[in-house]
Amino acid sequence: MNFGDKKVLKVRIRSKQQEEPPALFAPKDIRLFVTEFVSSWIRGDIIIRFPTAAELSKKNPLAIAFPTDPSVNQELKIKEHYIDLLSVCAGTKPSSSEEKEKAITEVFRMLLMFRSANRIEGKIMSNDLEKRVADLEEKIRSTGKLVDQITGFLFKEKKPQT
Repeated sequence: MNFGDKKVLKVRIRSKQQEEPPALFAPKDIRLFVTEFVSSWIRGDIIIRFPTAAELSKKNPLAIAFPTDPSVNQELKIKEHYIDLLSVCAGTKPSSSEEKEKAITEVFRMLLMFRSANRIEGKIMSNDLEKRVADLEEKIRSTGKLVDQITGFLFKEKKPQT
């Protein structure tokens, strides 16, 4: 644009958008956590203590009024829901990729809930064989050092007393 002898430049200033900070875990990390959690549960390395009918009935004041306890149905529904999610995650139940991702996210949330409520017994085993072998090797080394220290202490020559 020209205004007389002066040139005017139009400049568009864009505000710099703030980048969202990255999440603690990438989707592939969450997928790995879920895989290890589910694998450990299937192998029997961990036990999940689902809410029992007795625990659920404490939260349901109507349980006293009904002769057939609705909390038993709630207990079964929780377990069925969990198995249904695992079937979607494993691919044994036909579902879209969006449904699979949603199921993985929900199983991850359940893992967090179970862990925070102290409802997981046992150890979630890693599927990374190299990591597990390295952990075992480290434990063997530290155990070997302890055995050497104990035997050295037990079989130390006693100084003659004068």
